[in-house]
Amino acid sequence: MTVQLHTLSNGFRIVTEHMPGLKSASIGIWVNAGGRHETQQQNGIAHFLEHMAFKGTARRSALEIAEAIEDVGGYINAYTSREMTAYYARVLQDDVPLALDVIADILLNPAFDPREIEVERGVILQEIGQALDTPDDIIFDWLQEVTYPDQPLGRTILGPSERVSAFGEDDLRQFVQQYYGPEQMILSAAGAVDHDAIVAEAEKLFGHLAARTAPLAPAGLFLGGEHRAVKQLEQAHFTLALEAPGYRHDAIYTSQIYSMALGGGMSSRLFQEAREKRGLCYTIFASAGSFADTGMLTIYAGTSGEDVAGLAELSIDEIRRSADDMSEAEVARARTQLKAGMLMGLESPSSRCERLARMVAIWDRVPTLEET
Repeated sequence: MTVQLHTLSNGFRIVTEHMPGLKSASIGIWVNAGGRHETQQQNGIAHFLEHMAFKGTARRSALEIAEAIEDVGGYINAYTSREMTAYYARVLQDDVPLALDVIADILLNPAFDPREIEVERGVILQEIGQALDTPDDIIFDWLQEVTYPDQPLGRTILGPSERVSAFGEDDLRQFVQQYYGPEQMILSAAGAVDHDAIVAEAEKLFGHLAARTAPLAPAGLFLGGEHRAVKQLEQAHFTLALEAPGYRHDAIYTSQIYSMALGGGMSSRLFQEAREKRGLCYTIFASAGSFADTGMLTIYAGTSGEDVAGLAELSIDEIRRSADDMSEAEVARARTQLKAGMLMGLESPSSRCERLARMVAIWDRVPTLEET
């Protein structure tokens, strides 16, 4: 498998990986424009923009966008994170140019029909309401908010209802103008792909865009705090966050190995102690999440109201104890779990495509698997 990189004269980056033996490909564009790039007044606009991606362009209606990809047996989707927004498709080999044309059309020629904006506003408000009614979902937004208070990195991706209710076409176009320049975009493709052919198509579709500099996202500062909410539920849900390295830190993989050993599987310390030995919960896990400049090691669990204090205390005790007695066998097992999980995931062109984009966004290159 060969990874190839190319940058157009306007800063638009292209990364591909040919995977022998495949008949399909995953292709998409990752834009360095997520929740942390928004001002407080814009909170939720990146996600709103993603929702509008499939609502029509100057060339295609919403139905024509869907039909263009589904007529050839593919699928197309998008998502918003705190650091990026992705627009991607999975198609057969011969349909890669079509998929790229549709994605380019979505990004460069959005119609922003006022009627469609109102329809999608309603959808997003329902999504916000659903999240608020899902404790093991909304609790992570609350954790993010108290970890990075009064910072873009701490705000919800969906945005507050009052902001979403006020967004209009001008707001969407302003955000596009700010952050959807060629230097903010990464075209990534993996599977049955031809690098030179994709570069040629990208040059035709994106080469005319004028280079422009986007505002830098404010740095994330881990501060911490506490949030409690009383709801009438069957269980109590709790999360705990510790500061962890960002993507560019030398200790990034150390934190991932540690979180796996602490609470990443059935053999992990938290699972064994809290669930298997004491029966305090059904779900408990630890994970290491990273951003460009900071990170969080997070523990989550759900339990009964009367057991939540004890479970939180147990989790903190396990963190303290692990500093002194985590064995070489535990570390080796966690390292192997991470390695196997990564390699298994990379058997999928979609996973490889996303990895390529993320690596280029972080390091402007793609580290070899041996490096990671």
